[in-house]
Order: sequence, then C-alpha cells, then structure tokens
Amino acid sequence: MKKFLSILICLFAISSVSTAQVKTPAASPSCKIEQSLGLTTVTLEFSRPSKKDREIFGGLVPYDAQWRTGANKNTMVTFSDKVNVGGTDVEPGTYALFTTPGKSSWTWALYTDTENWGTPEEWDEAKVAATGTASPSANSNETESFNVYLDNLRDASAFLTIDWDNTKVQIPLTVATEGMVMESIEKTMAGPSGNDYYNAARFYRENGKDLATALEWIDKATEIRGEKFWILRHKSLIQADMGDYKGAITTATRSLELAKEANYDNYIKLNEESIKEWGMKK
Repeated sequence: MKKFLSILICLFAISSVSTAQVKTPAASPSCKIEQSLGLTTVTLEFSRPSKKDREIFGGLVPYDAQWRTGANKNTMVTFSDKVNVGGTDVEPGTYALFTTPGKSSWTWALYTDTENWGTPEEWDEAKVAATGTASPSANSNETESFNVYLDNLRDASAFLTIDWDNTKVQIPLTVATEGMVMESIEKTMAGPSGNDYYNAARFYRENGKDLATALEWIDKATEIRGEKFWILRHKSLIQADMGDYKGAITTATRSLELAKEANYDNYIKLNEESIKEWGMKK
C-alpha cells in the first residue's frame, strides 16, 4: 500500500511539473481605453511596444510601408454612434486602424476586417471605411511606450492621436452631439411615449400596484400608439383584475380581432381562453 501511494505521489508531481507554465511580462502589453466623446463612446484596443533605445520611425517601423499601428493584433477602434473621421462619415462598429508612416505625411485607414494579426495578407479596398492623410508633429518629450488616445476633447470633436518616440499624429473626429442632445431634449420634453405608458401599466398590474393608475396608463398607451392587440390584451387583464369582466371581455374581443388580422396565434388563444373564463364570472 505504501509503495502504491508513493507511485501516486510521484505521478502527481510529474504531472504538475509538465503542466506548469512560466509566466513573464508581455513584451507589448495590451491596453483597452473607453473614452466618452460628447454622447458617443469610443473604445481603443491595442498593444504597447516600447522604444527601448531603438530607432522607431524609419528604423523599427519603416517609412512608406503599411503598419499595424502598434504590435501583435491590429489596433482596433470602436464607435458607439456614427462618427466623422477625417471628413468621412463612419457607421457605428469596430474597425482596424492601419497607417503608412512617412517622413512628412502619414496615410491612415479604418478597415472593416479586424481579424488580422498584423497587416492583411491582401488589402481589400472594399473594406476601407475611411482613409486620409495626416502630418506628423514632433513631441517635446519622448514617449517611451506606444500610445493611442483621444486628445483635445470637446463636446463634438477630438483627435484620434498616435503617439510614440518623438512623433505624434492626429486624426480629426467629429460627432453629432448637438443633434443627439436636441433629439433627447425633444423626446423628454414631449413626455412619456406610448411604450413608456404600456410598460408602466404592465409593471403596476404584475406587481400588485394601483390598478386604476395602470388602467389610466394603458389607455394613454392606446391613445398614443393606436389599437394594438398586445396593448389591449393587457388592458383586458387589468379590467379583469379590477372585477370589470364585462369591460374585460369587450377589450379582449377587440384584441382577438386584431390578433387574428395579424395571424398572431398565441394572442388569439390567450384571448379566447380569457373571454370564456370571464364569461362564466360575469
């Protein structure tokens, strides 16, 4: 028995050694930044190589050659709303950022295919969401680790900034903050929507709150949105809970008609069952 236990201990020790992994710091650690730009969220995901006394632009990063703009997997930029990038409107979504550094001018591109480790093997112009040029400027202080961030933040504009070594490149971004704010103001000042009244009425009924208020709100929802079979279905339930079975049957009958017009079998069945049940309680 002792011999058997010794063998098991040895096997466990060998297994532990074989599955152990040495962990070391990443040469180019990953970074994720989420930045608000007006009412829009911009997310940046990239790796951060360091200078380490190397010549960067024109050396480690050749001039006039496409660059992944960082290290490891390509740098990615995500916009929560439509953004104008360097004069081009870009739809919400995630894009890879590629650049071609030059001594006096850089070319940049937002690319819809983000699943590249480095630059694409074959460049597809159909996947370019936006492209343009930017002039590099000299940094007053050397940036040791590669960085991408939003700078010069305003309510409706900023610069997407690439910063490494003694070089900084900025790509202008603008967002329709004023239009988004005005839409929010108009919607809020106009009062609750039909959906707001409907959802509030459902919550009140399902959680045992004041049914008279729930009925008032469901009527408001119908007034704003018109007769919808699902709204009338919940109005009939409120009426039934209040003991108004005659009113509930009338409402459920109209809901049934509309559900049949829409070929919505589930509501047809629910209304038919309720009408039968409430008819016995009248």
